[in-house]
Amino acid sequence: MDFLITLAALVLLMFVAYRGFSVILFAPIAAMLAVLVTDPAAVPPVFTGIFMEKMVGFVKLYFPVFLLGAVFGKLIELSGFSKSIVSAVIGVVGRERAMLSIVLVGAVLTYGGVSLFVVVFAVYPFAAEMFRQSDIPKRLIPGTIALGAFTFTMDALPGTPQIQNIIPTTFFKTDTWAAPILGTIGAIFILTVGMAYLQWRRRVAAAAGEGYGEGHTNEPEPMAEEKLVHPAIALAPLVVVGVANKILTGLIVKYYGATHEVTLAGMVKPLITQVSSVAAIWAVQGALLLGILTVLAFAFRAVMQRFADGTKAAVAGSLLASMNTASEYGFGGVIAALPGFVVIADALKAIPNPLANTAISVSVLAGITGSASGGMSIALAAMSDQFIAAANAANIPLEVLHRVAAMASGGMDTLPHNGAVITLLSVTGLTHQQSYRDIFAITLIKTLAVFVVIAVYYTTGLV
Repeated sequence: MDFLITLAALVLLMFVAYRGFSVILFAPIAAMLAVLVTDPAAVPPVFTGIFMEKMVGFVKLYFPVFLLGAVFGKLIELSGFSKSIVSAVIGVVGRERAMLSIVLVGAVLTYGGVSLFVVVFAVYPFAAEMFRQSDIPKRLIPGTIALGAFTFTMDALPGTPQIQNIIPTTFFKTDTWAAPILGTIGAIFILTVGMAYLQWRRRVAAAAGEGYGEGHTNEPEPMAEEKLVHPAIALAPLVVVGVANKILTGLIVKYYGATHEVTLAGMVKPLITQVSSVAAIWAVQGALLLGILTVLAFAFRAVMQRFADGTKAAVAGSLLASMNTASEYGFGGVIAALPGFVVIADALKAIPNPLANTAISVSVLAGITGSASGGMSIALAAMSDQFIAAANAANIPLEVLHRVAAMASGGMDTLPHNGAVITLLSVTGLTHQQSYRDIFAITLIKTLAVFVVIAVYYTTGLV
């Protein structure tokens, strides 16, 4: 019965998310219903002491990253830099390689620090134009954008400033550059197999005589000819974010040490910070700030014309994204405290291999919640000590654990109720029935890549 209560809470949250209801509203409802059935008297203290504590703790740690990432992405859009980057990639790859062009554009933007949601809006008009010119079925656009923005640059490539690569740092005391060789191998596997799949789907459609199609909704206006900034200038803020993230990761720990104590005049007692737990977050925040300043330095006039409205939209988007994930994190904290979760945890402990255990646990919870960051946060909050102990016993570096957990979060999270999937389909004017098959195929490739990375580690010992 305890297990069924826990399962029912998870199913309820997944169902309401799939139906399009707010996770911010229903995550606490689902969690408290489970507590109510277990012990009615525990509802108020659990809500205040666990759900809200976890939720606020998540916002405290990660909201600045969500906010700065959203503002940075919006400024890249307002400055016209995103158009210049798209044009440059198309010029290098060629318009005849429409799918590869869109994948690379999405990869450049996400690895450069632009939010996944911003990338969808920025890339779609160019994807529609190129697919129309190349007579590729429009229904393949979501899978193409998903490969470029939701996979290898989100959590596989070392140093990516996306939140899925940052969350493990607070649990494993690693940095965003953890396991660079394994991450790069995983990224190459995802890109290669993913592109092979998309090209196969294109050939099948062409053989059947299927083209772009007619009567689509949400069709963007034809791309107008305009003068674009030089690609080197457009890429400069993205390069600054990447380089600054790498440099700051080392400098912060060197400057502050493992712990840092500060006492200001109005303080009753000194503020002691465990720097190793927040160094990676500080590094990404600093890098994004420098990226924002770089955009302003190169395109101040263009940005300031729409700065007020643009940043309002960015702030609203970052609030929604962070609160959605924080609510799921609070939900996970409550679920982890229920008796039924012990059954689930014991079942997952039965998986003998530490890396496989981590990958399956994170992937399952990411799939259930429909959120990579939310599912990984739930899994690591509840089981990170277990993962670390098992890894230490097997002499597995925590950097490998970081990369496996991060990559596993971005696999099965893209089930139909995932917020990014719903946004992607909405923006492109397509339905689950038309395009989800290809998104799910990319999801399976991404999930398989985690186990490829695990196999490479055990075979070669590379980190």
